[in-house]
Order: sequence, then structure tokens, then C-alpha cells
Amino acid sequence: MATYRTVLFYAFVPVADPAAVRLWQRELAGRWNLTGRVIVAPHGINGTLGGRVEDLKQYVKGTRQYPGLERLDVKWAAGTGADFPRLSVKVRPELVAFGAPEAVRLGPDGIEGGGARLDADGLDALVAERGEEIVMLDGRNAYEASIGRFRGAFVPDVATTRDVLGEIEAGRWDHLKDRPVVTYCTGGVRCEVLSVLLKDRGFREVYQMDGGVVRYLEARGDGGLWDGSLYVFDGRGHVAAPGAGSLGTCERCGASTARFENCADAACRTQRLVCEACAPATAGERCATCAAERPGAWRRRDAAPAR
Repeated sequence: MATYRTVLFYAFVPVADPAAVRLWQRELAGRWNLTGRVIVAPHGINGTLGGRVEDLKQYVKGTRQYPGLERLDVKWAAGTGADFPRLSVKVRPELVAFGAPEAVRLGPDGIEGGGARLDADGLDALVAERGEEIVMLDGRNAYEASIGRFRGAFVPDVATTRDVLGEIEAGRWDHLKDRPVVTYCTGGVRCEVLSVLLKDRGFREVYQMDGGVVRYLEARGDGGLWDGSLYVFDGRGHVAAPGAGSLGTCERCGASTARFENCADAACRTQRLVCEACAPATAGERCATCAAERPGAWRRRDAAPAR
């Protein structure tokens, strides 16, 4: 019986010809029958893929042949064989869409000017030493944080990564500038760039969760300072430490849940929290946002899979 896994990875390295690397990555991932998403930018690569474990190993081996990717850090997790609907490999100006490609300055060891890296032991020690002075700054979208986050985290009210820079430049985070700030995200790429943006804008003491929440939970099987579930961008939808619940609640009945489903409107990208018990009743419903913004005729999504 085949064993399936997913991989999550990123690296900041110079890419002289992103279009050529896109073609190479598409051929390499396709050759091993993988599905998922890969983004190639002038300053690196970012991806998450799923497939048979032996095929993923061949893909990783091939990718590490690219100059600068020899020590590519790959995070492995359980898979189902149906974690992604298809393979997508695209060229983008940024690995993470903050709208600030100029912030990524590459050096011999990757991105320069970012916050000091903390592993799980380092984070726990810093929090133990300085307590409530520490600001755990969630570098993800608000809906991701709704089901799980670091205890006492500051969660920006942003719907997309592109909204973050506007929040910073509008001064809404200025009250944090003189406090020690630890940025965190799922796998490390967003919080790494965010730490650069913060330092460039006058935040004085900035750290980053090295490898993101994924690495922290690998080291802290009981969750440690983490509460709830971790939203992930594959068919699993979320992961959690053994025995951990979700901080999210069903929008219909208020029960605890980490189950997201798509709005039934094909033109809407909203994901909403709906528990298993309420799912049959909401399967054909539009979310409140798109119903208010587009009250007229709408096209129903062929399938609104749960996550």
C-alpha cells in the first residue's frame, strides 16, 4: 500500500531566470506525479506538495541540485494522496504577497535584515524570562488565527497578506515598536519577510519563529505556548497537538470547531467555520459578506469542500 506525505518548503536564493526555473519545477514535480503549489520569484522558491513518499523524496533530491538549494529545509507531514486538486507552478514578483519585493535583500545566507531566529527552546526561554513584555505577532490572515494562535498573541485584523503593509504604515502597530516582537506564521516564510518589514520601519527588537508554528509543534508535542489548531493549506485543513481543541466556533451554532468550508457562491473566496452537525444546513448558503455585497443572482459553486 502506498504511503502519502505532504512537504512544505521555502528558500531565499537568487533566481536569475524564474521562468526557466518554473518550467524545470513543473517538469520535475509532474514527473513524480505530485500535486500542490510552487511559487518561483527572483529571490527564491516557496512550495507545498503532496504525493507518495518515495516520489516526494525524488522531487526533493532533484530540487536540491539547484545552486543555493542544497540544504533546502523541508517540513514533512502526513498526507492522503488527495491533498491538492492539481499541480500549479507560477512565477511571482514575491514569494509572499506583501507588495514590497524591494524589502527582500539577499546575502550569502539568504534574506538579510530579518529578526533574530528563535527555535522552540529559544522562544520558551524568552517568554519565561520576559513574560508579558513579549508580543507574539501573528503574521497570518485573521481567519487562520481564529482556530489557533500563540497564547496572548497580537492578531492583526487582515484578510490577506497584502493588507499587512498598510496596517504598519498607517501606524496601527506603532504601540509595539519599543517592545520585543516575535513574528510567527505557518512554515516560516511570511514571518521572515514580516520581520524585515518591521525592522525597516523602526521596530527595535524583532525576532522570528524559525520554521514557523510547524517546527514549534514538532518540538512541543503538547502544544507548549500554542493554543488550538494550526490552519494548513492542504486537504487536512488543520493540525493540532494530541488532545488540543480549536479556538474557533461554528458561525451557526457556536460549537467549537476547526472545520472551514467555502461559501457556496462560486464568486466568493470566503472560508467560514461550520461544524459537522451544521454542515448540511449551510452547504447551499452564501456567506453574509457576499450576500450583502452582491444581493442579486449568483452562481452556486459545484462543490464547497470542507477543510
